[in-house]
Amino acid sequence: MNITIVGGGFAGVKTALKLSHDKTNQITLISDKPDFQYFPALYGTATGHSHLQSWVPLGTIFSSKLNVDVVIDSISEVDPTTKSLASKGGNVYHYDRLVLALGSVTTYFGIKGLDEFAYGIKSEEEIQKLKHHLYQAIAEEHEVEKQYVIIGGGPTGIELAAAMGQYIKRLCKHYKVPHGKVRITILEAMPRLLPKMSEKTSAKVKQRLEKIGVTVRLNEKVESASVDGLMVNGKPLKSHTVIWTSGVANNPFFTANTDHFELAKNGKVIVDEQLRTKDGIYVIGDNAATPFSGLAQTALHDAIFISKNIKRRRDGKKPKKYRAVLPPVVVPVGESWAAFEWHWIRLYGWPASLLRRAADLMGYHDILPLGQALGAWHAQIVVEDDYFTPTPKKSNK
Repeated sequence: MNITIVGGGFAGVKTALKLSHDKTNQITLISDKPDFQYFPALYGTATGHSHLQSWVPLGTIFSSKLNVDVVIDSISEVDPTTKSLASKGGNVYHYDRLVLALGSVTTYFGIKGLDEFAYGIKSEEEIQKLKHHLYQAIAEEHEVEKQYVIIGGGPTGIELAAAMGQYIKRLCKHYKVPHGKVRITILEAMPRLLPKMSEKTSAKVKQRLEKIGVTVRLNEKVESASVDGLMVNGKPLKSHTVIWTSGVANNPFFTANTDHFELAKNGKVIVDEQLRTKDGIYVIGDNAATPFSGLAQTALHDAIFISKNIKRRRDGKKPKKYRAVLPPVVVPVGESWAAFEWHWIRLYGWPASLLRRAADLMGYHDILPLGQALGAWHAQIVVEDDYFTPTPKKSNK
Protein backbone atom coordinates (compact mmCIF):
# COMPACT_ATOMS: atom_id res chain seq x y z
CA MET A 1 0.00 0.00 0.00
CA ASN A 2 1.30 3.45 -0.95
CA ILE A 3 0.77 5.70 2.08
CA THR A 4 1.75 9.36 1.89
CA ILE A 5 2.13 11.38 5.09
CA VAL A 6 2.58 15.15 4.99
CA GLY A 7 4.20 16.66 8.08
CA GLY A 8 7.38 15.98 10.03
CA GLY A 9 6.08 16.72 13.53
CA PHE A 10 4.87 14.40 16.27
CA ALA A 11 1.76 13.24 14.39
CA GLY A 12 3.40 12.63 11.01
CA VAL A 13 6.56 10.99 12.32
CA LYS A 14 4.72 8.73 14.76
CA THR A 15 2.29 7.63 12.05
CA ALA A 16 5.17 6.75 9.72
CA LEU A 17 6.97 4.82 12.44
CA LYS A 18 3.88 2.81 13.36
CA LEU A 19 2.96 2.00 9.75
CA SER A 20 6.55 1.05 8.87
CA HIS A 21 6.24 -2.07 11.04
CA ASP A 22 4.16 -3.56 8.22
CA LYS A 23 6.70 -4.24 5.47
CA THR A 24 3.96 -4.32 2.81
CA ASN A 25 3.45 -0.59 3.33
CA GLN A 26 5.48 1.81 1.21
CA ILE A 27 5.50 5.12 3.04
CA THR A 28 6.43 8.56 1.75
CA LEU A 29 6.91 11.19 4.45
CA ILE A 30 6.86 14.72 3.02
CA SER A 31 8.11 17.55 5.22
CA ASP A 32 9.10 21.13 4.48
CA LYS A 33 11.90 20.83 7.05
CA PRO A 34 14.70 18.25 7.28
CA ASP A 35 14.42 17.91 11.08
CA PHE A 36 11.86 16.73 13.58
CA GLN A 37 11.37 19.57 16.05
CA TYR A 38 10.73 18.82 19.71
CA PHE A 39 8.61 21.86 20.59
CA PRO A 40 8.61 21.42 24.40
CA ALA A 41 12.39 22.00 24.43
CA LEU A 42 12.59 25.11 22.25
CA TYR A 43 12.55 27.54 25.18
CA GLY A 44 15.60 25.73 26.58
CA THR A 45 17.55 26.02 23.34
CA ALA A 46 16.55 29.69 23.11
CA THR A 47 18.08 30.30 26.54
CA GLY A 48 21.47 28.71 25.99
CA HIS A 49 20.96 24.96 26.29
CA SER A 50 21.89 22.36 23.70
CA HIS A 51 20.27 22.44 20.27
CA LEU A 52 20.36 18.62 20.34
CA GLN A 53 17.31 18.63 22.62
CA SER A 54 15.21 20.45 20.01
CA TRP A 55 16.02 19.02 16.57
CA VAL A 56 16.60 15.50 15.24
CA PRO A 57 17.23 14.90 11.51
CA LEU A 58 14.38 12.97 9.91
CA GLY A 59 17.00 10.89 8.13
CA THR A 60 18.31 9.74 11.50
CA ILE A 61 14.85 8.78 12.76
CA PHE A 62 14.11 6.65 9.68
CA SER A 63 17.61 5.40 8.88
CA SER A 64 16.65 1.80 9.64
CA LYS A 65 13.19 1.97 8.01
CA LEU A 66 13.74 0.72 4.46
CA ASN A 67 10.09 1.18 3.53
CA VAL A 68 10.02 4.89 4.46
CA ASP A 69 11.15 7.55 1.98
CA VAL A 70 11.70 11.02 3.44
CA VAL A 71 11.10 13.85 0.97
CA ILE A 72 11.82 17.50 1.74
CA ASP A 73 9.17 19.48 -0.11
CA SER A 74 6.29 21.89 0.49
CA ILE A 75 2.83 20.72 -0.54
CA SER A 76 0.42 23.28 -2.02
CA GLU A 77 -2.52 21.36 -3.53
CA VAL A 78 -4.44 18.11 -3.14
CA ASP A 79 -6.69 16.37 -5.66
CA PRO A 80 -8.71 13.55 -4.04
CA THR A 81 -10.16 12.54 -7.43
CA THR A 82 -6.75 11.56 -8.84
CA LYS A 83 -5.34 10.85 -5.35
CA SER A 84 -2.43 13.18 -5.90
CA LEU A 85 -0.58 16.03 -4.24
CA ALA A 86 1.23 18.91 -5.93
CA SER A 87 4.12 20.82 -4.41
CA LYS A 88 5.09 24.46 -4.76
CA GLY A 89 8.04 23.32 -6.87
CA GLY A 90 5.82 21.47 -9.33
CA ASN A 91 6.35 17.93 -8.07
CA VAL A 92 3.42 15.50 -8.01
CA TYR A 93 2.96 12.68 -5.48
CA HIS A 94 0.35 9.91 -5.78
CA TYR A 95 -1.12 8.01 -2.85
CA ASP A 96 -3.44 5.18 -1.89
CA ARG A 97 -3.89 6.56 1.63
CA LEU A 98 -3.17 10.15 2.62
CA VAL A 99 -2.44 11.49 6.13
CA LEU A 100 -2.19 15.25 6.65
CA ALA A 101 -0.34 16.37 9.78
CA LEU A 102 1.10 19.72 8.76
CA GLY A 103 1.03 21.35 12.19
CA SER A 104 0.17 24.96 12.99
CA VAL A 105 1.73 28.31 12.11
CA THR A 106 2.29 31.54 14.01
CA THR A 107 -0.34 34.25 13.78
CA TYR A 108 -0.02 37.82 15.02
CA PHE A 109 -3.80 38.45 15.07
CA GLY A 110 -3.30 41.40 12.75
CA ILE A 111 -1.36 43.42 15.36
CA LYS A 112 0.61 46.00 13.41
CA GLY A 113 4.40 45.68 13.49
CA LEU A 114 4.70 42.40 15.43
CA ASP A 115 5.78 40.38 12.41
CA GLU A 116 8.60 42.87 11.78
CA PHE A 117 9.77 43.86 15.24
CA ALA A 118 9.05 40.91 17.54
CA TYR A 119 11.28 37.86 17.91
CA GLY A 120 10.05 34.29 18.26
CA ILE A 121 11.26 30.89 19.42
CA LYS A 122 9.09 28.55 17.36
CA SER A 123 11.78 27.54 14.84
CA GLU A 124 15.55 27.24 14.55
CA GLU A 125 15.68 30.38 12.42
CA GLU A 126 13.71 32.41 14.97
CA ILE A 127 15.91 31.21 17.83
CA GLN A 128 19.10 32.07 15.91
CA LYS A 129 17.77 35.58 15.24
CA LEU A 130 16.95 36.11 18.91
CA LYS A 131 20.30 34.80 20.14
CA HIS A 132 22.23 36.85 17.61
CA HIS A 133 20.29 39.95 18.65
CA LEU A 134 21.23 39.33 22.29
CA TYR A 135 24.85 38.71 21.27
CA GLN A 136 25.00 42.02 19.40
CA ALA A 137 23.43 43.98 22.25
CA ILE A 138 25.43 42.47 25.12
CA ALA A 139 28.74 41.34 23.57
CA GLU A 140 29.25 44.10 21.00
CA GLU A 141 27.34 47.08 22.39
CA HIS A 142 27.63 46.18 26.10
CA GLU A 143 24.00 47.07 26.68
CA VAL A 144 21.38 45.37 28.82
CA GLU A 145 17.70 46.11 28.23
CA LYS A 146 15.77 47.91 30.94
CA GLN A 147 13.20 45.19 30.40
CA TYR A 148 12.86 42.16 28.17
CA VAL A 149 9.22 41.71 27.15
CA ILE A 150 7.55 38.37 26.47
CA ILE A 151 4.04 38.43 25.02
CA GLY A 152 1.82 35.49 25.92
CA GLY A 153 0.91 33.90 29.23
CA GLY A 154 0.55 30.37 27.90
CA PRO A 155 3.02 27.52 28.60
CA THR A 156 5.67 28.71 26.10
CA GLY A 157 5.68 32.29 27.37
CA ILE A 158 5.89 31.17 30.98
CA GLU A 159 8.69 28.66 30.32
CA LEU A 160 10.69 31.27 28.44
CA ALA A 161 10.09 34.07 30.97
CA ALA A 162 11.27 31.84 33.82
CA ALA A 163 14.49 30.88 32.00
CA MET A 164 15.38 34.14 30.25
CA GLY A 165 16.72 36.02 33.28
CA GLN A 166 19.41 33.46 34.10
CA TYR A 167 20.43 33.30 30.43
CA ILE A 168 20.91 37.08 30.22
CA LYS A 169 22.97 36.98 33.41
CA ARG A 170 25.21 34.23 31.96
CA LEU A 171 25.78 36.32 28.84
CA CYS A 172 26.63 39.38 30.90
CA LYS A 173 29.03 37.42 33.09
CA HIS A 174 30.83 35.93 30.10
CA TYR A 175 31.25 39.27 28.33
CA LYS A 176 31.96 41.13 31.58
CA VAL A 177 29.02 43.48 31.09
CA PRO A 178 27.81 45.13 34.31
CA HIS A 179 24.15 44.58 35.09
CA GLY A 180 21.77 45.10 37.93
CA LYS A 181 18.53 43.22 38.23
CA VAL A 182 17.58 41.71 34.89
CA ARG A 183 13.94 42.67 34.39
CA ILE A 184 11.74 40.20 32.54
CA THR A 185 8.13 41.25 31.89
CA ILE A 186 5.40 38.91 30.64
CA LEU A 187 2.23 40.37 29.11
CA GLU A 188 -1.05 38.45 28.94
CA ALA A 189 -4.27 39.82 27.42
CA MET A 190 -6.49 37.58 29.56
CA PRO A 191 -7.30 38.16 33.26
CA ARG A 192 -4.97 35.30 34.29
CA LEU A 193 -2.04 33.20 33.11
CA LEU A 194 -2.64 29.76 31.59
CA PRO A 195 -6.32 30.45 30.83
CA LYS A 196 -6.87 26.85 29.68
CA MET A 197 -5.77 25.47 33.06
CA SER A 198 -7.38 25.82 36.50
CA GLU A 199 -7.49 29.09 38.41
CA LYS A 200 -5.48 27.48 41.19
CA THR A 201 -2.67 26.57 38.80
CA SER A 202 -2.75 30.05 37.25
CA ALA A 203 -2.35 31.63 40.69
CA LYS A 204 0.45 29.25 41.72
CA VAL A 205 2.40 29.89 38.51
CA LYS A 206 2.00 33.67 38.84
CA GLN A 207 3.28 33.49 42.39
CA ARG A 208 6.26 31.40 41.29
CA LEU A 209 7.16 33.79 38.43
CA GLU A 210 7.06 36.80 40.73
CA LYS A 211 9.20 34.96 43.28
CA ILE A 212 11.98 34.46 40.71
CA GLY A 213 11.80 38.09 39.60
CA VAL A 214 9.46 38.05 36.60
CA THR A 215 6.98 40.92 36.35
CA VAL A 216 3.52 39.64 35.39
CA ARG A 217 1.09 42.06 33.73
CA LEU A 218 -2.44 40.76 33.09
CA ASN A 219 -5.28 42.26 31.01
CA GLU A 220 -2.62 43.85 28.83
CA LYS A 221 -3.64 44.10 25.18
CA VAL A 222 -0.80 44.65 22.73
CA GLU A 223 -1.99 47.07 20.03
CA SER A 224 1.12 47.63 17.91
CA ALA A 225 4.89 47.17 17.79
CA SER A 226 7.72 49.38 16.57
CA VAL A 227 11.49 49.45 16.66
CA ASP A 228 11.32 51.12 20.10
CA GLY A 229 8.80 48.79 21.76
CA LEU A 230 5.07 48.27 22.08
CA MET A 231 1.83 50.14 22.45
CA VAL A 232 -0.09 48.38 25.24
CA ASN A 233 -3.57 49.48 26.32
CA GLY A 234 -2.90 52.85 24.73
CA LYS A 235 0.43 53.39 26.52
CA PRO A 236 4.00 52.93 25.22
CA LEU A 237 6.22 50.17 26.62
CA LYS A 238 9.87 50.58 25.67
CA SER A 239 12.00 47.56 24.75
CA HIS A 240 14.20 46.46 21.86
CA THR A 241 13.72 42.81 22.82
CA VAL A 242 10.09 41.79 22.43
CA ILE A 243 9.37 38.07 22.07
CA TRP A 244 6.04 36.80 20.74
CA THR A 245 5.02 33.39 22.11
CA SER A 246 1.27 33.69 21.66
CA GLY A 247 -0.97 32.92 18.73
CA VAL A 248 -1.16 29.89 16.45
CA ALA A 249 -3.40 29.21 13.46
CA ASN A 250 -4.10 26.18 11.34
CA ASN A 251 -1.73 25.59 8.44
CA PRO A 252 -2.72 27.83 5.47
CA PHE A 253 -2.70 24.74 3.21
CA PHE A 254 -6.26 24.02 4.34
CA THR A 255 -7.67 27.47 3.59
CA ALA A 256 -5.97 27.27 0.18
CA ASN A 257 -7.82 24.01 -0.50
CA THR A 258 -11.27 24.72 0.94
CA ASP A 259 -12.97 22.80 -1.87
CA HIS A 260 -11.77 19.62 -0.17
CA PHE A 261 -11.94 20.55 3.52
CA GLU A 262 -14.72 21.76 5.78
CA LEU A 263 -13.31 24.13 8.38
CA ALA A 264 -14.53 24.84 11.89
CA LYS A 265 -14.72 28.37 13.30
CA ASN A 266 -11.16 28.05 14.62
CA GLY A 267 -9.91 27.18 11.13
CA LYS A 268 -9.26 23.53 11.88
CA VAL A 269 -10.55 20.70 9.71
CA ILE A 270 -13.79 18.99 10.60
CA VAL A 271 -13.27 15.22 10.59
CA ASP A 272 -15.49 12.20 11.17
CA GLU A 273 -15.30 9.60 13.95
CA GLN A 274 -12.30 8.04 12.19
CA LEU A 275 -10.41 11.36 11.74
CA ARG A 276 -11.20 11.42 8.02
CA THR A 277 -12.66 14.01 5.66
CA LYS A 278 -15.48 13.34 3.19
CA ASP A 279 -12.80 12.39 0.64
CA GLY A 280 -11.25 9.78 2.92
CA ILE A 281 -8.20 11.88 3.82
CA TYR A 282 -6.91 11.48 7.37
CA VAL A 283 -6.33 14.82 9.13
CA ILE A 284 -4.72 14.56 12.55
CA GLY A 285 -2.85 16.43 15.26
CA ASP A 286 -2.97 20.24 15.29
CA ASN A 287 -4.93 20.33 12.01
CA ALA A 288 -8.02 18.42 13.21
CA ALA A 289 -10.99 20.05 14.94
CA THR A 290 -10.96 17.60 17.84
CA PRO A 291 -10.85 18.10 21.62
CA PHE A 292 -7.31 18.77 22.94
CA SER A 293 -5.93 19.36 19.43
CA GLY A 294 -2.70 21.35 19.58
CA LEU A 295 -0.95 19.24 22.23
CA ALA A 296 1.90 16.84 21.46
CA GLN A 297 0.23 14.01 23.39
CA THR A 298 -2.91 14.42 21.28
CA ALA A 299 -0.85 14.28 18.08
CA LEU A 300 0.75 11.00 19.23
CA HIS A 301 -2.65 9.61 20.26
CA ASP A 302 -4.09 10.46 16.82
CA ALA A 303 -1.13 8.86 15.04
CA ILE A 304 -1.48 5.57 16.91
CA PHE A 305 -5.25 5.55 16.37
CA ILE A 306 -5.21 6.01 12.59
CA SER A 307 -2.27 3.61 12.17
CA LYS A 308 -4.37 0.88 13.75
CA ASN A 309 -7.42 1.80 11.69
CA ILE A 310 -5.47 1.78 8.42
CA LYS A 311 -4.35 -1.75 9.26
CA ARG A 312 -7.88 -2.77 10.20
CA ARG A 313 -9.22 -1.48 6.89
CA ARG A 314 -6.53 -3.32 4.95
CA ASP A 315 -7.37 -6.53 6.82
CA GLY A 316 -11.08 -6.13 6.07
CA LYS A 317 -12.00 -5.35 9.68
CA LYS A 318 -14.37 -2.63 10.88
CA PRO A 319 -12.44 0.53 11.88
CA LYS A 320 -12.81 1.81 15.42
CA LYS A 321 -14.29 5.14 16.49
CA TYR A 322 -12.03 7.91 17.70
CA ARG A 323 -12.10 8.80 21.37
CA ALA A 324 -10.39 11.98 22.54
CA VAL A 325 -8.22 11.58 25.64
CA LEU A 326 -7.38 14.46 27.97
CA PRO A 327 -3.57 14.56 28.27
CA PRO A 328 -1.76 15.76 31.39
CA VAL A 329 -0.10 19.18 31.18
CA VAL A 330 3.21 20.02 32.87
CA VAL A 331 4.63 23.56 32.69
CA PRO A 332 8.17 24.14 33.99
CA VAL A 333 8.71 27.50 35.71
CA GLY A 334 12.45 27.84 36.32
CA GLU A 335 14.81 25.24 37.73
CA SER A 336 13.32 22.36 39.75
CA TRP A 337 9.80 23.79 39.74
CA ALA A 338 6.79 22.99 37.57
CA ALA A 339 3.00 22.90 37.60
CA PHE A 340 1.25 19.62 36.78
CA GLU A 341 -2.43 19.27 36.03
CA TRP A 342 -4.54 16.31 34.92
CA HIS A 343 -8.26 16.06 35.65
CA TRP A 344 -8.52 16.77 39.40
CA ILE A 345 -4.84 16.12 40.16
CA ARG A 346 -2.64 19.16 40.86
CA LEU A 347 1.06 19.09 41.71
CA TYR A 348 3.47 22.00 42.13
CA GLY A 349 7.19 22.37 42.76
CA TRP A 350 9.92 19.76 42.42
CA PRO A 351 7.58 16.71 42.23
CA ALA A 352 5.95 18.21 39.12
CA SER A 353 9.41 19.07 37.78
CA LEU A 354 10.39 15.40 38.03
CA LEU A 355 7.22 14.46 36.18
CA ARG A 356 8.14 16.90 33.41
CA ARG A 357 11.59 15.32 33.07
CA ALA A 358 9.98 11.88 32.87
CA ALA A 359 7.44 13.14 30.33
CA ASP A 360 10.22 14.53 28.14
CA LEU A 361 12.06 11.22 28.17
CA MET A 362 8.85 9.47 27.12
CA GLY A 363 8.29 12.11 24.45
CA TYR A 364 11.72 11.53 22.91
CA HIS A 365 11.28 7.77 23.14
CA ASP A 366 7.98 8.03 21.25
CA ILE A 367 10.08 9.09 18.25
CA LEU A 368 13.58 7.72 18.87
CA PRO A 369 15.16 4.43 20.00
CA LEU A 370 15.95 4.44 23.73
CA GLY A 371 19.66 5.21 23.34
CA GLN A 372 19.05 8.23 21.11
CA ALA A 373 16.14 9.33 23.27
CA LEU A 374 18.39 9.34 26.34
CA GLY A 375 20.94 11.44 24.44
CA ALA A 376 18.37 14.07 23.45
CA TRP A 377 16.91 14.02 26.96
CA HIS A 378 20.34 14.54 28.53
CA ALA A 379 20.97 17.47 26.17
CA GLN A 380 18.30 19.44 28.05
CA ILE A 381 20.74 20.04 30.89
CA VAL A 382 23.77 20.79 28.67
CA VAL A 383 24.68 24.47 28.39
CA GLU A 384 26.07 25.34 24.95
CA ASP A 385 28.64 27.99 24.15
CA ASP A 386 27.35 28.67 20.63
CA TYR A 387 26.16 32.11 21.68
CA PHE A 388 29.75 33.06 22.42
CA THR A 389 30.71 32.81 18.74
CA PRO A 390 27.35 32.81 16.93
CA THR A 391 26.89 32.44 13.21
CA PRO A 392 25.98 35.92 11.97
CA LYS A 393 22.33 36.16 11.03
CA LYS A 394 20.41 38.98 9.51
CA SER A 395 18.46 40.67 12.29
CA ASN A 396 14.71 41.15 11.92
CA LYS A 397 15.04 44.63 13.34
